[in-house]
Amino acid sequence: MKDRSQIRKLAEKLKIPVTEAILQSFKNILRREQQNFTLFAACPNSEAVLKAALLAAKRANAPIKFAATLNQVDLDGGYTKWNQEHFVQRAFEFAQEVGYEGPVIIALDHGGPYLKDLHRIENWPFESAMAAVKDSLSACLLAGYDLLHIDATVDPAFRGRASVPMEIVVDRTAELIEHVEHVRAERQLPPISYEVGTEEVEGGLTEPEDFRRFLKLLKEELLKHNLRDVWPCFIVGRVGTDLHTTTFSPNIAMKLAEIAATYGSVIKGHYTDYVVNLEAYPASGVGGANVGPEFSDAEYSGLINLVEMEEKLASEGKVANLSNLGRVLMNAVVASRRWEKWRRGNELGRSFHELSSERQSWLIRTGCRYIWTEDRVVEARRRLYQNLLRNDVEAEKHVIEKIVEVMMKYFRAFNLIDSLPKIESELFSRQLQQ
Repeated sequence: MKDRSQIRKLAEKLKIPVTEAILQSFKNILRREQQNFTLFAACPNSEAVLKAALLAAKRANAPIKFAATLNQVDLDGGYTKWNQEHFVQRAFEFAQEVGYEGPVIIALDHGGPYLKDLHRIENWPFESAMAAVKDSLSACLLAGYDLLHIDATVDPAFRGRASVPMEIVVDRTAELIEHVEHVRAERQLPPISYEVGTEEVEGGLTEPEDFRRFLKLLKEELLKHNLRDVWPCFIVGRVGTDLHTTTFSPNIAMKLAEIAATYGSVIKGHYTDYVVNLEAYPASGVGGANVGPEFSDAEYSGLINLVEMEEKLASEGKVANLSNLGRVLMNAVVASRRWEKWRRGNELGRSFHELSSERQSWLIRTGCRYIWTEDRVVEARRRLYQNLLRNDVEAEKHVIEKIVEVMMKYFRAFNLIDSLPKIESELFSRQLQQ
């Protein structure tokens, strides 16, 4: 199952991957109208987020891109319990359900060895981690993904150094791209798009000169692998944001964007959650931005609102059997131990309940995306929804709307409102010129 949007059809006729067709249209519009765009990508960390993103895209009349990590979606089901094929199927089912007719871009986020938590937790040998990633990349390709982010910047063997040496990162990046291209040719599949690099400090791409050198080395390495016609449309750059910051750096972004443009690429920003100066992204030439944890926060907030409604109704004798979802979520997050990787400074070695109430709240909000599909959470959520539905409260709609509200600020800030007709017009004109 695939979207049959007009934009995808036009891209196929032009023999261009849909992501690149959209980015090229943005460039043409910029030249003519002096308006720039940033493609919004949502990390699909739950079914509610997946549905909300499609509903928001419909309201914005804009393209939507999903960037799924291997922790979220993989051959083992990830924490969403979706493998690649199931994820793609659900995305297009929900698009049909909400009536979204624009392009649904499916992408992999951070595809590389040790970017899946399991590889690090179980101390996999490098060869095993690399082989597993290749299997995952093949599954993404065969499931119909449009773009693959190849990120070979992590290796525990180099722990203690500032980063994995850039030459090794480049070599492994080319090896993974070569694998995908081999499978693609073997299966006679159409071209796909690529994204490379990372915003993480350990990736070594924190300064413009490092960024420039990485692209030069990658170009040379891809030529050695006979991949002359393969080049990433997105280069991830460190633009001032991470999990704990909310300020984007336009000056840095513009420098990186200029370097990427000399190779025909645009830069991508990660960790765009909660950024206060979102309008600076398109103004600085940032071509794409990923958002994820903020949507889990919105989903959690929506659910806690419902829990409060449920408790009020119970006090009025209108609910007999409380869901206790708030407590269930906290216990599930703590038991998952995923929160431990976000401990800082004097929090190291301390138990969850020894932390401040403020930090506990943040860790639950951030970590709940890992446990949405656990049986006890699913059951408590089902009971909550049933209790409220009996009292004429549309619980699921309430949660979805909370997430949509957050997403709409990205569509607005990135100049994406009513962008679908503009993209279609650009591609149609290009087709006529051929």
